[in-house]
Amino acid sequence: MIASDVDGTLLGPTEVPSARTTEVVQRVRADGVPFVLCTGRPPRWIPPIAGPLGLTGFAVCANGAVLLDIATSSVVAVHGLLEPTLLHDLASALDKALPGCRLAAERISTDVRSFVIEPEYRNPWGDGEGRTAPRAEVLGHSAIKLLISHRGLGSEEMASAARAVLDGAVDITYSSSGGLIELSAHGVTKATGLADVAERFSVPAERVIAFGDMPNDVEMLQWAGHGVAMANGHRAVLEVADEVTGPAAEDGVAQVLERWF
Repeated sequence: MIASDVDGTLLGPTEVPSARTTEVVQRVRADGVPFVLCTGRPPRWIPPIAGPLGLTGFAVCANGAVLLDIATSSVVAVHGLLEPTLLHDLASALDKALPGCRLAAERISTDVRSFVIEPEYRNPWGDGEGRTAPRAEVLGHSAIKLLISHRGLGSEEMASAARAVLDGAVDITYSSSGGLIELSAHGVTKATGLADVAERFSVPAERVIAFGDMPNDVEMLQWAGHGVAMANGHRAVLEVADEVTGPAAEDGVAQVLERWF
């Protein structure tokens, strides 16, 4: 089984699958090998990637919290919810650790309205998505992820400060360096989501190749039988990888898969 992160791994700067990557992914599928997208993206961001690649199987979304059936656009499993009481406690601690931070919540849905943001929340990938609401509304319903943005800090600095006050209550990661961290239920990672898919296909971990580039990929690369980091990846990913391939802009995923497909 092949598993790949999306942004910065499967996709380069153009944010669309290259012809070379698309061709090798289609050869993988033609050989009957499952190809699983494993991403921090929510379910609604999967079709623009899965469509051009011809993928109809599973996507592990929201850093492992949601398993999506691509063909039917249906959520088939949810791993770990952040309940409103916990969300309020997290927000209170984060206000002390990261003064001036702004919050957003990702809920279980394939609809854009499942993303609720408070005023001045900043998305590193571009603003304009999400339903703006008061903080009480953002935190008032169960969520699969709590996202925290800060205009004056980098993601690594934010993650360090958040870990110091949250003390293992949730898992903290990030997939962009641009002032955004993501909080998920403790123990929920891309690795746990991918393990669910592997069990459904009766594929042992040692027969999984996984690709990634950012800290939210670390557990997945450690779990897989062969973890591959992109040359443009974060040092935390490079340190745990079994192999380092070319950067996303040079079709690093395809460079590895072309050995067999």
